[in-house]
Amino acid sequence: MNFTHRIIYRLIKLIKIIIRNGLIVLNDGLICLPVKKNYYLFESFNGKDVSDNPAAIYKQLVHDDPSTRDRAYFGVKPGMYKELHEKYPNVHLLKRFMPKWIYCTARAQFWIFNSRMPTWWRKNKGTVYIQTWHGTPLKKLGLDMKQVEMPGTSTKRYKKHFKKETQRWDYLIAPNLYSEKIFKSAFAFKNRFLKIGYPRNDVLYRDDRPEVIKRLKKSLLGRSDVHVITYAPTWRDDDYITRGAYRFELKFSLKEFFKHVPKDTILIIRPHYLIKSKIDVGKFKDRVKVMRDVDISKLYLISDLLITDYSSVMFDYANLNRPMLFFSYDLAHYRNTLRGFYFDYQKDIPGPLATTADQLYKDLDVYTKHHGFPEYAEKMKQFRHKYCTWESADSSEKVVQLLKKVGK
Repeated sequence: MNFTHRIIYRLIKLIKIIIRNGLIVLNDGLICLPVKKNYYLFESFNGKDVSDNPAAIYKQLVHDDPSTRDRAYFGVKPGMYKELHEKYPNVHLLKRFMPKWIYCTARAQFWIFNSRMPTWWRKNKGTVYIQTWHGTPLKKLGLDMKQVEMPGTSTKRYKKHFKKETQRWDYLIAPNLYSEKIFKSAFAFKNRFLKIGYPRNDVLYRDDRPEVIKRLKKSLLGRSDVHVITYAPTWRDDDYITRGAYRFELKFSLKEFFKHVPKDTILIIRPHYLIKSKIDVGKFKDRVKVMRDVDISKLYLISDLLITDYSSVMFDYANLNRPMLFFSYDLAHYRNTLRGFYFDYQKDIPGPLATTADQLYKDLDVYTKHHGFPEYAEKMKQFRHKYCTWESADSSEKVVQLLKKVGK
């Protein structure tokens, strides 16, 4: 970085600090006002979409009482506003850190978020903060992480801010007993758990029907008679472009992949929301679809096989009782250096583990021959018993009932 670039960088940083301090002063004044009863602010992944658990709760809330639409808002990133407004024209969207959003965060009776809010942004003492979180943990989280490799922070600073944030949560959704125990330590959470399963998974119980799946395949892929395999890996803490933006590298050959799967197979690649690098599928555009923004529940429903690694998608997809294959090419590094695991990964996963591309192809041969992995049937049964017993078709309704009760 040359002298001119350093000056520009420092100037931009100074401007951001001035703006932030101004927003803090404004926020501090507004939170002195009383909350507005039965006003709701939802956010998914810090405003990147209208999705996940907050979206499921929002839909149920508006379904049960359409009048709440005028009192329920979704905070979104300003750069995403136009795209999301076109996609969700009936949802009241607010640009984060813009005047109306600032007013709403200070006055809303309920915050319903699935990720953390900046700790420098204070909440009204009358606001009830419902944290839905966004996955059953395999990887070490929060205060349980020994070393934080994310850019822009240190381990000590990361944990300090993490704990400060979790202390503001009034309610935290736990999808299973296993998660509840981990959240107690990883989040130092001492308030009330909602032991109800994840609202986003309600649809997996409602729509797991042949006619719905055919309709979804037709809508998303143009055909209803295709075989679908979804590859949904997680992100790597130490493989980043910039802060909050991570790389993606396909570790197997698409040409070789299609030699080992059914002939009518479409491969869907679903990158983690933090992955920002471009995914080039070359000459396989007709058979490979990169789907960043499609509701992942729809991808679960149309998928005949899920390939993943350490992502929490394994826990959600298990609700459908369909085969999974684990492609963990960097297992030793990820487990021992980056994150660490809460359970014995190699022993407990409900499907074959491939650590090389060659092994992946062999496992795909087994899947193609047997239409699954029969030898993992008992492991899948045990996995579902441990991680899916609190899941149901009415988790969203349970949260809405709580909102109505608290809002009286």
